[in-house]
Order: sequence, then structure tokens, then C-alpha cells
Amino acid sequence: MSINKPASTSAFLALAVALTAAPTGARAAETKERQVSAQDSAERGEEMEDKAGGTVARRSYTPDDFARFAPRSALDMARQVPGFQIREGDGARGLGQADTNVLINGRRISGKSNGPVAALQRIPTEEVLRLELVDGATLDIGGLTGQVLNVITSGSGSVSGQYRYAPQIRTFGTDPRLLEGRVAIAGGGAKTDWTLAFENDSGRFGDEGPELVFDGAGNLVDTRDEQREEDRDRFGLSGSYTRLADNGNVLNLTGEVNGFLRRETEISERSGSIDPVDRTREFEDTEDEFNFEVGADYQFALGPGKLKLIGYHRYEDSPTVSTQVTSFADGSDAVGTRFTRDADEGETIARAEYSFPAFSGDLLIAGEGVRNFLDINSTLKELDAAGEFVPVELEGATSRVDEDRAELQGTYSRALASNLQFQLSLAGEYSRISQSGAQGQTRTFYRPKGFVALDWKVKEGVNIAARLERLVGQLNFFDFIASVDLDQDRTDVTNADLVPQQSWRLEVEANIGLGDVGTLNLRPFYEDIVDIVDQIPIEGGGQAPGNLPSAQLYGVETDLTLLSEGLGWRGTRVDVSLALQGSSVRDPLLGTTRELSNNQIVDVGFDLRHDLPGTSWAFGGDFNWDYNADNVRLDEISVRNDSFAFAGVFLENKDVRGATLRLAISNVLDRDNRFERTVFVDRAAGIVDFSETRERNFGTIITFEIEGSF
Repeated sequence: MSINKPASTSAFLALAVALTAAPTGARAAETKERQVSAQDSAERGEEMEDKAGGTVARRSYTPDDFARFAPRSALDMARQVPGFQIREGDGARGLGQADTNVLINGRRISGKSNGPVAALQRIPTEEVLRLELVDGATLDIGGLTGQVLNVITSGSGSVSGQYRYAPQIRTFGTDPRLLEGRVAIAGGGAKTDWTLAFENDSGRFGDEGPELVFDGAGNLVDTRDEQREEDRDRFGLSGSYTRLADNGNVLNLTGEVNGFLRRETEISERSGSIDPVDRTREFEDTEDEFNFEVGADYQFALGPGKLKLIGYHRYEDSPTVSTQVTSFADGSDAVGTRFTRDADEGETIARAEYSFPAFSGDLLIAGEGVRNFLDINSTLKELDAAGEFVPVELEGATSRVDEDRAELQGTYSRALASNLQFQLSLAGEYSRISQSGAQGQTRTFYRPKGFVALDWKVKEGVNIAARLERLVGQLNFFDFIASVDLDQDRTDVTNADLVPQQSWRLEVEANIGLGDVGTLNLRPFYEDIVDIVDQIPIEGGGQAPGNLPSAQLYGVETDLTLLSEGLGWRGTRVDVSLALQGSSVRDPLLGTTRELSNNQIVDVGFDLRHDLPGTSWAFGGDFNWDYNADNVRLDEISVRNDSFAFAGVFLENKDVRGATLRLAISNVLDRDNRFERTVFVDRAAGIVDFSETRERNFGTIITFEIEGSF
């Protein structure tokens, strides 16, 4: 482990200052003239047509509206749309329940992990014609409500690209991050679009500090000096291809292939009365993951409407190894444990959607079939006197879980008035879940789903969208199978009786334009859940994730964008986000109500940016603070609530020989990672075994970014 690198820091800062002070030339090239005819533009946006005969756009933006931010991709522009937040929808059940709120040329992205953020990152600014905020309920795309961002590309016929390189160092705790970057290119013509990107999402993390252990009476019994370091690299190739035929048929292809390498080490120097002999505990955790994803859809005219056929497949192989070994200063035999797990998982989806005009509106009929699986082989070993790891029994740690699911859905939408859109969806789901092994079984379920939504344009600049929905949750198949957490000394046994949670969710989204001053977005919600997944006792002994009868989740999310132009000066933008979330569930051990485990109760964000008028310089900062509920197990309560606020500042030059250079310094308030837990002999009786408190510092983070186009 590398600690305290002042020389590296000084060299890095010197390089950053030299580059940002480099002579500023004209930007590499002005945004080239978009070679797209009015007819081509209409074809690309034809799926956005409002069947009620009006316009669906709330607001429309061109690349010139974002020029001050020097965007390099469609994602850079989307993130600057006032009052809009991208929803990824990674945890959606199938494709029919996907809740992403981004379209490209009026079409939904047939991907999950390779979703809207990845797709927008691959589109250079030169290929963007405009961005439109639209009312989801007005579209003939089932399930979309509230504000949706539609990105219209130009089809210029040329090839353009972008690059980003972002090395990073911390003042101590870990080695420098030197391999973070991406290269993306895009091209096509009036009828085709293609994108290709190679990137490495890299992370170098580390922290160090004391951990104190107290006995049940509150006496200090162990002192631990700990250092942790973690390296992550997710590298991959992704791309997309779209073709619009002369007859209006549309083909979309998306795909990605990734590798993920993770290496975590923790060294804990321990002394105290728990064991009178000083000792060193070394913990290692590794993962070598491979995954890929492909998606395709084809839409064509059929009878009075359009038929879209969608296919999707994802596969992941994730072998992990966790090892902890404690050695003793007096030469006693070391003790240790190793947990090895090889997990193969996949998801295959086939979906068909037929949309056509009916009953003075639009009707969409959809059918979806899904197959999911998780196949795990695990072993638990302990260190013997000869220094060899020998297997020990861990029942239920090797198993396979399969789910076959079918869904039929009908969605009807129409305009009730010129400013009021209505949408109704009714769906039914059949699923069969089977698990192999001694405790395995096969079960079948029938679940109703659907929603009703209204989108009301109250007046110019004020929209309110309301949605009441019946949801079926997606199970985490890892929860079915026994596992061991060696770092925290936790064991979950197998539980073959898990069922998907269901809920009623009411959500209202209010988008309020503040004129030249900015925008305000409010999203209050309430969710009533049955069969909520939480930690429960298992018959026969032990604990594992399982179902509790009911729970409630409620809160409000707020996004506020303020622009200085409406206040009398140029160049300043402030974005404020606030999320407040409460919950209630009955504890299975105590019978009292508490927060859901790990519920994020408060999350506050603040971003400030000022672009100096008439120059290529910008500066600003960010601030974030959150507060989390306890993580509750049958024999343990723990919480991760770091010290107050993570904050940073940046300085940016948008035209250094055509590139954008940014120097960012983060954690300027010296936030620490904190963790506390109490382990009980009997939590119901309040008898404590021991408690731990940990505080680790991870230093100041210095990042230098260079972005450009070609």
C-alpha cells in the first residue's frame, strides 16, 4: 500500500497549472453546418407525433443553448437541461416496466446496463440537432409519463468523435488513477446512425484510520489501526446502429462487452484484551467479471398501426474470492477463512408491441417473455495447522435459480382536452421460479400490474403529471443462496421461499417554469408495499433475506435550477437537489416499527458554475450531504454515515488548443468515512456482545480532465 505521496501531488499540480495556462487558440472547429433537410428531420421525429393533433414538446433546446458549457456529447447537454434528471431504470423488471426517460429520435433504447447514459455518451455534439422535453403521456410508447427527453440527431453523413482522459490522485491512501478515459465515434447519414465507444471506468480508492471495539459493558477491549485500498477497472466496447428505411421501417441494434477487475485489500494491526497477543489481520477480496449485452428492435407498419419486435440478452460471469488471515506476533498458528464463489447469470427477453389508433386515441398491445437464471458454485475453507485451506460445510451455497415469466399488457392513451392527457395500462404476469438443491422447489405466481396516469398542462410553463401504479418487484437471485461476508463475519443461510414484492405507488411530478430565472421540479411519492424483502429468521436456524408482510415508503424529490440571466447578470448557474425519504416496516424480531434498512433519509446536492463572459474560463463547486437509516439484521445494527459533507471546487478552460481542460479538487472539507455497528447476543433482550466504531480519512482528491473532439 502506498501512503503519503507529496512528490506525486506536486508534480501533478505543476502539470495541471502548465496545461491550463497554455496559449488559448480558437476552438478546433465551430459546430459544423447540419446537413439535414426538413423532410429528414420530420422522418427522424415522426414517432413523436401527437395523435391529438397538437405539439408534444414542452421546451426545445439546440446545441447553441449549451455552448457556454463546451459539451462534447449529447450526455453533456442532457445533464444541463434545467430541471431534468436522467432515470437509468437498471433494476426494471423486464422491458415493459422499464422507467427510463430518454428517447433518441423518438425511440426507446433497447438496453439496460447499456442504457440512456451510455447511449448519450456515444453521440458527439456535432450530431445533435436539438433536445426536446416532451410529455410522456402524449406518446404512443407505453409506460412513459412525466417529462421525457427526446434527443434528435442530425444524420450529417460525416464521422466525428470525442475523447476524454481523467487521471486522478489522492493526497494519501492509494496509488494514482491513470487509466480513466474513453474514445467515442459516431457517423451515418440521412437514414442511418451508428456509434462506437471504448472506455475504462477506473477507480482507485483507499482510506485509513482507527477502529475501536467495546465490550457489552462499554469497555474498550481492542484497538485497530487499519488501512484499506481498492482498485477497480471496468473496461469495455459498446455501440449502436440505427437504420430508417424508405418505407418508414426502423431497425435499432445496441450492444456492449465488458470486463471488470476489482482488487481490495485491508490490513488491520490489532491489540487489546480480546486477545492479549498483538496480531495482524489481512483481508483480500477479488473479482474478475466478464459480461456482455445485446439488444435489437425492428418496427414496421402492419395494418392500421405499427408492430415493434424487441429482443434482448445479457450474460455475466463473476468469480469472486474473499480471504481473511490473522497472524500472531508470538508465532502462534495463523487462523483464516476463504470464501470462493463463481456466479453465472443471464437474462433473455422477447417482446412485441403493436400500436394503432383506437377509440379516439391510441392503443398499444404488448406481450413479453423473459427467462432469468443465476447459477452459483461456492466453497468455504478454513486454514488448518499446516497452513492449508481445507473445505468446511456450507449448506445451500451451491445452487441454481431460474425464473420464466410471461406478461400481457394493454395501454390506452388519449387527449381528454387540449391540455390534458390520459393513459391507462392493464397487465397480467405469470412467473415460475425454481431452485435446485436439497431445499429447492418450484413455485408459480400470477400478478396483476398496470397504471393510470394524467398529464395536465396547467398553463404555459407549468405541467403536472400524476401516476398511480401497481408494481411487481424484481428479485435479487443472490438472496436465495447461502453466502458469507468474511469482512464483517456475517452468514446468510439459503431461503428458497422468497417471492417478488408488490406495491401500489402514487407519484406526482410538477414542472414549474420560473421564466428567465430557471425551473423547479417537484416529485412527491407514496408507496405501499407487500412482501417487502428484508432480513428475517429462517426456520431451522440462521437468517437470510426474506419477505415481511408490509412496508411503506414515502418522500419528495426536488430539483431547482437558477440562472443568473434572469437576475441581471450573465454566466452563473445553480442546481439544487433535495430528496427526503421516510419509510416504515415492522421489525420481525421486536415487533416495533422502524425505517427500512439502509433507507437514504436525506440527500442534499448543490452545484455552482460561473462562466466568465467573453472568456473561455469557468469555475465553480459542488456540495453533497446525505443521511442514512440503520442496516438491521437479527443480531446486528450497523450504519454508514460519514462526517459532514463532501465538497469540491473546479477551474476550467474550454478552449486550450480546441480542448477543454478542468482541474477539480474534491473533499475540501476533509470528509471521513465512518462506520458503526453493534452486535448482540440477544437483540430482542438488548444484550450486547460487542460494538465497533470506525473513522477513516481518504484525503484530498485531485482530478485533471482533458476532453476534446475530432
